[in-house]
Amino acid sequence: MKLREMTAADLPAVMAIERATFPLDAWSEGMMRGEIADMPRSRHYVVVLVDEEIVAYAGLATAADQADVQTIAVLEKHQGTGIGSAMLTELLGEAVRRGAREIFLEVRADNPRAQAVYRHFGFEDIGTRRRYYDDGTDAIMMRRKLGD
Repeated sequence: MKLREMTAADLPAVMAIERATFPLDAWSEGMMRGEIADMPRSRHYVVVLVDEEIVAYAGLATAADQADVQTIAVLEKHQGTGIGSAMLTELLGEAVRRGAREIFLEVRADNPRAQAVYRHFGFEDIGTRRRYYDDGTDAIMMRRKLGD
């Protein structure tokens, strides 16, 4: 497994993972290009390669002393192998390096596996965004304080 910074050349593979992982509310390629265009100013995106194939990606947004996990996606056949945790560890580290004091995210209310991973990393529920996702599913808002 190799983790590295995402580039525009990675977009075809990243978009395939995006559509496979989030079929009901996938980001457009234009949205993803916009995120990459803000690197490194306010964004940090990474990809994970296994046997030279991109199998996962994740992104972070930062502003002042706050950070947001924008997205984490792992191809289904590679889920449960520690790739998601490795990417989340990278995002948390980058948030700290950028001076964030807390980090936020939204996770689907119908995704207990992802919720469990975030709680394992010290995130706490702070609220619910009703009908946040395109299919009407709620999002659980979570926060983790960073360093003191």
